[in-house]
Amino acid sequence: MTALPAAVRIREVGPRDGFQNEPETIATDDKVRLVDALARTGLGRLELTSFVRADLVPQLADARELLERIDIPGGVERSVLIANARGLDAALEVRERFDGVGVFLSASESHNAKNVNRTVATSLDELRRVLPRAAAAGLRCTAIIATSFGCPYEGEVPEDRVLELARCLAGAGATEVGFGDTTGMANPVQVGRFFTRAAQELGGEVELTAHFHNTRGQGLANALAALQAGCESFESSFGELGGCPVPAGATGNIATEDLVCMLHEMDVETGVELARLLDATRDLARVLGRPLGSRTLAAGPIDWHRG
Repeated sequence: MTALPAAVRIREVGPRDGFQNEPETIATDDKVRLVDALARTGLGRLELTSFVRADLVPQLADARELLERIDIPGGVERSVLIANARGLDAALEVRERFDGVGVFLSASESHNAKNVNRTVATSLDELRRVLPRAAAAGLRCTAIIATSFGCPYEGEVPEDRVLELARCLAGAGATEVGFGDTTGMANPVQVGRFFTRAAQELGGEVELTAHFHNTRGQGLANALAALQAGCESFESSFGELGGCPVPAGATGNIATEDLVCMLHEMDVETGVELARLLDATRDLARVLGRPLGSRTLAAGPIDWHRG
């Protein structure tokens, strides 16, 4: 078996990527309680919300209030997602409440057009202006490239295109680049090949992060493939929340508790207390009033230890 990293970093994206896809409005009081609980599980990174137009994403209209009310312990990196310069302007009004920003674009023209109504080139030009401003404000900058492993409209997305976008984003100021399997089209062989190449070509410049969705049930297998290729940074969502507004059928991110459970069983350290994370996910299920996709929540953690 390929040697695995001794430890990995996990960014919990449920409070943003997860909540924004829920059809019913989640009360800010519930969000504050859930975020505060997640911040006490040992997770080192939390994506808290996004500064976007309230009419487009009403679920995140309380972004500023949420940031002002949450109580995050020191040592936990707090980030927000922004779509453009206007979003950065709004975020900077509460700059003291977070540590980093995430920006995004798609690797395929069709998905980028449907997601943000722009060409990839236009999105990239915008981010080339936004990232330096965010960095100048002392913010850690992460860029996510959606549809890195396939587009539901165009099919295969060339690795060369994805890696060139990553180089451009790193050159603009991103210190971390995430590769998103936005609609769950990746397979483990593809993922292993991609992250091996990405590490060779980009690993010395930026931190590489894997972001998988579980649309076709291959999320954890893809995470393992990335891990075996040396990836040490992942994004996931408690309760398997999340999805993509386009197209229909895209489902949630891999569940954070499922990822943590698998990693711990393989002796890969995460810093996360699984019991506390499961408590937060149970509270989430109560808030949403429905079963969640998390397998570990349903079955419980593995209750035995190797000698």
